[in-house]
Amino acid sequence: MRPDPARRAAAVAALCAVGAIVAGCASPPRLAPSQPAARQLPPDAVPRPEPPSKYGNGPVYEVFGERYTVLSSGSGYRERGVASWYGKKFHGRLTSNREPYDMYAMTAAHKTLPLPSFVKVRNLKNGRTVIVRVNDRGPFVHNRIIDLSYSAALKLDMVEDGTSLVEVTAITFDGPGGDRPVRAAVPAKPPAAPASPEPVEAEHTVYAQIGAFGSRENAEASLEALHGRGIGNAFIDPADSGDGKLYRVRVGPIVNVGQFDVLVEELDYMGIGAPYLVTD
Repeated sequence: MRPDPARRAAAVAALCAVGAIVAGCASPPRLAPSQPAARQLPPDAVPRPEPPSKYGNGPVYEVFGERYTVLSSGSGYRERGVASWYGKKFHGRLTSNREPYDMYAMTAAHKTLPLPSFVKVRNLKNGRTVIVRVNDRGPFVHNRIIDLSYSAALKLDMVEDGTSLVEVTAITFDGPGGDRPVRAAVPAKPPAAPASPEPVEAEHTVYAQIGAFGSRENAEASLEALHGRGIGNAFIDPADSGDGKLYRVRVGPIVNVGQFDVLVEELDYMGIGAPYLVTD
Protein backbone atom coordinates (compact mmCIF):
# COMPACT_ATOMS: atom_id res chain seq x y z
CA MET A 1 0.00 0.00 0.00
CA ARG A 2 1.39 3.40 -0.92
CA PRO A 3 1.63 5.90 1.96
CA ASP A 4 -0.93 8.68 2.08
CA PRO A 5 0.79 11.86 0.76
CA ALA A 6 -0.88 14.09 3.34
CA ARG A 7 0.21 11.89 6.25
CA ARG A 8 3.76 11.71 4.87
CA ALA A 9 3.94 15.49 4.50
CA ALA A 10 2.71 15.94 8.06
CA ALA A 11 5.30 13.50 9.35
CA VAL A 12 8.13 15.26 7.55
CA ALA A 13 6.95 18.63 8.87
CA ALA A 14 6.86 17.25 12.41
CA LEU A 15 10.41 15.92 12.10
CA CYS A 16 11.75 19.22 10.80
CA ALA A 17 10.13 21.02 13.72
CA VAL A 18 11.96 19.06 16.40
CA GLY A 19 13.32 21.88 18.52
CA ALA A 20 14.44 23.68 15.33
CA ILE A 21 17.45 21.34 15.36
CA VAL A 22 16.63 20.35 11.84
CA ALA A 23 15.76 23.82 10.67
CA GLY A 24 18.69 23.71 8.31
CA CYS A 25 18.12 20.21 7.75
CA ALA A 26 18.43 17.41 5.52
CA SER A 27 17.25 18.38 2.16
CA PRO A 28 18.71 17.88 -1.28
CA PRO A 29 19.94 21.05 -2.98
CA ARG A 30 17.34 23.83 -2.77
CA LEU A 31 16.00 25.80 -5.67
CA ALA A 32 18.16 28.85 -6.27
CA PRO A 33 16.50 32.24 -6.13
CA SER A 34 17.43 34.96 -8.53
CA GLN A 35 21.10 35.81 -8.03
CA PRO A 36 21.44 38.95 -5.92
CA ALA A 37 22.99 42.01 -7.45
CA ALA A 38 26.76 42.13 -7.19
CA ARG A 39 26.68 44.88 -4.56
CA GLN A 40 24.52 42.68 -2.31
CA LEU A 41 27.10 39.91 -1.90
CA PRO A 42 28.09 40.02 1.78
CA PRO A 43 31.62 39.96 3.16
CA ASP A 44 32.78 36.84 4.95
CA ALA A 45 31.80 36.38 8.57
CA VAL A 46 34.26 37.96 11.02
CA PRO A 47 35.42 35.40 13.61
CA ARG A 48 35.03 36.58 17.18
CA PRO A 49 34.59 34.94 20.59
CA GLU A 50 30.93 34.31 21.43
CA PRO A 51 29.33 32.55 24.38
CA PRO A 52 27.71 29.18 23.64
CA SER A 53 24.11 29.38 22.54
CA LYS A 54 21.43 28.32 25.01
CA TYR A 55 19.85 26.29 22.24
CA GLY A 56 21.14 23.65 19.84
CA ASN A 57 24.17 22.59 21.86
CA GLY A 58 23.01 19.17 22.98
CA PRO A 59 25.22 17.74 24.38
CA VAL A 60 23.42 14.89 22.59
CA TYR A 61 20.49 15.07 20.21
CA GLU A 62 18.72 12.69 17.85
CA VAL A 63 17.44 13.22 14.31
CA PHE A 64 15.87 10.55 12.10
CA GLY A 65 16.86 7.87 14.58
CA GLU A 66 20.55 8.81 14.66
CA ARG A 67 22.26 10.30 17.70
CA TYR A 68 24.79 13.12 17.46
CA THR A 69 27.19 14.31 20.16
CA VAL A 70 28.05 18.01 20.09
CA LEU A 71 31.77 18.77 20.35
CA SER A 72 32.85 20.69 23.43
CA SER A 73 35.15 22.77 21.21
CA GLY A 74 35.99 23.13 17.55
CA SER A 75 39.71 23.17 18.34
CA GLY A 76 41.61 20.98 15.89
CA TYR A 77 38.57 20.26 13.72
CA ARG A 78 39.36 19.86 10.04
CA GLU A 79 37.39 17.63 7.69
CA ARG A 80 37.06 17.08 3.96
CA GLY A 81 33.87 15.92 2.34
CA VAL A 82 30.72 17.14 0.62
CA ALA A 83 29.05 20.51 1.22
CA SER A 84 25.46 21.29 0.29
CA TRP A 85 23.48 24.53 0.59
CA TYR A 86 20.02 25.63 1.68
CA GLY A 87 18.08 28.68 0.67
CA LYS A 88 14.63 30.04 -0.09
CA LYS A 89 12.62 27.22 1.49
CA PHE A 90 14.16 27.92 4.91
CA HIS A 91 14.63 31.68 4.66
CA GLY A 92 13.21 33.34 7.79
CA ARG A 93 12.76 30.12 9.76
CA LEU A 94 14.46 29.74 13.11
CA THR A 95 17.84 28.08 13.14
CA SER A 96 18.87 25.66 15.86
CA ASN A 97 20.16 28.48 18.09
CA ARG A 98 16.86 30.37 17.55
CA GLU A 99 18.16 32.98 15.11
CA PRO A 100 16.18 33.62 11.91
CA TYR A 101 17.87 31.95 8.98
CA ASP A 102 19.07 34.50 6.43
CA MET A 103 20.00 32.91 3.12
CA TYR A 104 21.96 36.07 2.19
CA ALA A 105 24.14 35.99 5.33
CA MET A 106 27.40 34.07 5.62
CA THR A 107 26.22 31.21 7.81
CA ALA A 108 26.14 27.42 7.83
CA ALA A 109 24.72 24.33 9.50
CA HIS A 110 26.89 21.60 11.01
CA LYS A 111 25.99 18.43 12.89
CA THR A 112 28.47 18.55 15.77
CA LEU A 113 30.37 21.85 16.06
CA PRO A 114 29.32 24.08 18.99
CA LEU A 115 26.85 26.85 18.23
CA PRO A 116 28.00 29.38 17.31
CA SER A 117 31.28 28.50 15.62
CA PHE A 118 33.30 29.98 12.81
CA VAL A 119 34.77 27.87 10.02
CA LYS A 120 36.76 28.36 6.86
CA VAL A 121 35.36 26.44 3.90
CA ARG A 122 37.52 25.78 0.85
CA ASN A 123 36.14 24.47 -2.43
CA LEU A 124 38.60 21.76 -3.40
CA LYS A 125 37.73 22.02 -7.09
CA ASN A 126 38.45 25.71 -7.62
CA GLY A 127 40.33 26.84 -4.49
CA ARG A 128 37.80 29.50 -3.48
CA THR A 129 37.31 30.02 0.26
CA VAL A 130 34.74 31.60 2.56
CA ILE A 131 34.44 32.11 6.30
CA VAL A 132 31.02 31.43 7.75
CA ARG A 133 29.34 31.42 11.16
CA VAL A 134 27.76 28.10 12.14
CA ASN A 135 24.39 28.71 13.81
CA ASP A 136 22.33 25.73 12.69
CA ARG A 137 22.24 21.93 12.72
CA GLY A 138 22.46 19.73 9.65
CA PRO A 139 22.85 18.53 6.97
CA PHE A 140 21.24 15.23 7.95
CA VAL A 141 21.94 13.59 4.62
CA HIS A 142 24.45 10.75 4.31
CA ASN A 143 27.96 11.82 3.39
CA ARG A 144 27.40 15.58 3.80
CA ILE A 145 29.51 17.52 6.29
CA ILE A 146 28.22 21.11 6.08
CA ASP A 147 25.17 22.97 4.76
CA LEU A 148 25.98 26.49 3.55
CA SER A 149 23.81 29.54 3.13
CA TYR A 150 22.94 30.58 -0.41
CA SER A 151 25.39 33.49 -0.39
CA ALA A 152 28.24 31.31 0.90
CA ALA A 153 27.51 28.72 -1.77
CA LEU A 154 27.39 31.44 -4.41
CA LYS A 155 30.82 32.73 -3.44
CA LEU A 156 32.21 29.17 -3.65
CA ASP A 157 30.64 28.77 -7.11
CA MET A 158 28.59 25.70 -6.11
CA VAL A 159 25.01 26.95 -6.38
CA GLU A 160 24.35 25.45 -9.80
CA ASP A 161 25.73 22.03 -8.89
CA GLY A 162 24.08 22.06 -5.47
CA THR A 163 27.00 20.29 -3.80
CA SER A 164 30.77 20.45 -3.85
CA LEU A 165 33.84 18.74 -2.43
CA VAL A 166 35.23 20.96 0.32
CA GLU A 167 37.57 21.26 3.27
CA VAL A 168 36.12 22.66 6.50
CA THR A 169 38.48 24.05 9.16
CA ALA A 170 37.29 25.40 12.50
CA ILE A 171 38.53 28.81 13.60
CA THR A 172 38.94 28.74 17.38
CA PHE A 173 40.18 31.14 20.07
CA ASP A 174 42.64 30.51 22.88
CA GLY A 175 43.48 32.25 26.13
CA PRO A 176 41.09 33.25 28.94
CA GLY A 177 39.60 36.04 26.86
CA GLY A 178 39.61 34.04 23.67
CA ASP A 179 40.76 37.10 21.81
CA ARG A 180 42.85 35.67 19.01
CA PRO A 181 42.49 32.84 16.50
CA VAL A 182 44.50 29.71 17.12
CA ARG A 183 45.17 29.31 13.40
CA ALA A 184 47.25 32.25 12.22
CA ALA A 185 46.59 31.22 8.62
CA VAL A 186 42.95 32.31 9.00
CA PRO A 187 42.66 36.10 9.29
CA ALA A 188 40.71 37.46 12.25
CA LYS A 189 39.24 40.10 9.95
CA PRO A 190 38.86 38.69 6.46
CA PRO A 191 38.81 41.14 3.57
CA ALA A 192 35.49 42.20 2.13
CA ALA A 193 34.03 39.93 -0.52
CA PRO A 194 34.53 40.89 -4.14
CA ALA A 195 31.61 42.46 -5.94
CA SER A 196 31.02 39.13 -7.67
CA PRO A 197 32.71 35.71 -7.65
CA GLU A 198 36.12 35.96 -9.26
CA PRO A 199 36.67 33.90 -12.41
CA VAL A 200 38.08 30.48 -11.69
CA GLU A 201 41.70 30.58 -12.81
CA ALA A 202 42.36 26.85 -12.64
CA GLU A 203 40.45 23.73 -11.74
CA HIS A 204 42.11 21.47 -9.19
CA THR A 205 42.19 17.71 -9.66
CA VAL A 206 40.70 15.85 -6.70
CA TYR A 207 41.51 12.28 -5.68
CA ALA A 208 40.25 10.03 -2.90
CA GLN A 209 43.09 8.55 -0.87
CA ILE A 210 42.22 5.12 0.52
CA GLY A 211 45.41 4.57 2.47
CA ALA A 212 49.16 5.15 2.64
CA PHE A 213 51.52 2.21 3.19
CA GLY A 214 55.19 1.85 3.93
CA SER A 215 55.12 -1.53 2.19
CA ARG A 216 54.61 -1.84 -1.56
CA GLU A 217 53.09 -5.29 -1.04
CA ASN A 218 50.42 -3.95 1.31
CA ALA A 219 49.59 -1.17 -1.14
CA GLU A 220 49.26 -3.69 -3.97
CA ALA A 221 46.97 -5.88 -1.84
CA SER A 222 44.75 -2.88 -1.19
CA LEU A 223 44.77 -1.99 -4.88
CA GLU A 224 43.84 -5.53 -5.85
CA ALA A 225 40.89 -5.46 -3.44
CA LEU A 226 39.64 -2.23 -4.98
CA HIS A 227 39.98 -3.57 -8.51
CA GLY A 228 38.11 -6.68 -7.38
CA ARG A 229 35.15 -4.46 -6.50
CA GLY A 230 35.20 -2.87 -9.94
CA ILE A 231 36.97 0.32 -8.86
CA GLY A 232 39.12 0.47 -11.94
CA ASN A 233 40.49 3.98 -11.51
CA ALA A 234 42.42 3.05 -8.36
CA PHE A 235 46.20 3.34 -8.53
CA ILE A 236 49.36 3.51 -6.42
CA ASP A 237 51.07 6.88 -6.13
CA PRO A 238 54.57 6.54 -4.60
CA ALA A 239 55.99 9.43 -2.62
CA ASP A 240 59.07 10.12 -0.55
CA SER A 241 58.58 10.65 3.17
CA GLY A 242 60.90 11.32 6.07
CA ASP A 243 60.90 7.60 6.87
CA GLY A 244 61.45 6.40 3.32
CA LYS A 245 59.11 5.49 0.51
CA LEU A 246 55.35 5.82 0.98
CA TYR A 247 52.86 4.07 -1.28
CA ARG A 248 49.59 5.94 -1.44
CA VAL A 249 46.53 4.13 -2.78
CA ARG A 250 44.25 6.59 -4.52
CA VAL A 251 41.11 6.62 -6.63
CA GLY A 252 40.36 9.22 -9.22
CA PRO A 253 40.27 11.77 -10.44
CA ILE A 254 36.98 12.47 -8.66
CA VAL A 255 35.07 14.62 -11.11
CA ASN A 256 31.84 15.20 -9.15
CA VAL A 257 30.02 14.53 -5.89
CA GLY A 258 27.92 11.74 -7.42
CA GLN A 259 31.05 9.76 -8.22
CA PHE A 260 32.36 10.36 -4.69
CA ASP A 261 29.07 9.19 -3.15
CA VAL A 262 29.22 5.91 -5.09
CA LEU A 263 32.83 5.38 -4.01
CA VAL A 264 32.04 6.01 -0.35
CA GLU A 265 29.17 3.52 -0.49
CA GLU A 266 31.41 0.91 -2.09
CA LEU A 267 34.17 1.44 0.49
CA ASP A 268 31.63 1.19 3.29
CA TYR A 269 30.50 -2.16 1.90
CA MET A 270 34.15 -3.30 1.92
CA GLY A 271 34.52 -2.23 5.55
CA ILE A 272 36.87 0.61 4.65
CA GLY A 273 36.40 4.01 6.23
CA ALA A 274 35.66 7.18 4.31
CA PRO A 275 38.55 8.20 2.03
CA TYR A 276 40.56 11.36 2.48
CA LEU A 277 40.20 13.86 -0.34
CA VAL A 278 43.46 15.20 -1.76
CA THR A 279 44.30 17.62 -4.54
CA ASP A 280 47.21 17.86 -6.91
